[in-house]
Amino acid sequence: MNGATALKQYQQMGAHSGVMDASPHRLIQMLLDGALSRILSAKASLRQSNIAQKGEQIGSAISIIEALKASLDFKQGGEVSKNLDALYEYISHILLQANMSNDESLLDEAGRLLSEVKMGWDAIDPNAAQR
Repeated sequence: MNGATALKQYQQMGAHSGVMDASPHRLIQMLLDGALSRILSAKASLRQSNIAQKGEQIGSAISIIEALKASLDFKQGGEVSKNLDALYEYISHILLQANMSNDESLLDEAGRLLSEVKMGWDAIDPNAAQR
């Protein structure tokens, strides 16, 4: 993962303090958390018929997913990076469809997929590469 790219993208998303000291592993966790949070906010906005805010939250989630895609290191990550790239592309597509059709089930699907990625990422020992 390219930590510098992830850091830049996360800062542009209005990140709070602590980003500057975060490891590349932690930055990806923060990006995943941010995308999931925005999907939940979009879902709440949809339920409240606040379509403008729903669109903003989905747009923000897609921007974060694009930052996650940009942070992939295809040289080191190999097949895993390729698979994540395709998955992130699919999630972005689902979010676009959810935005256009106001479909809560698509927001749920995108959230479920990102949650699975986050669970896998959280299970990685960030110090394993240094051993």
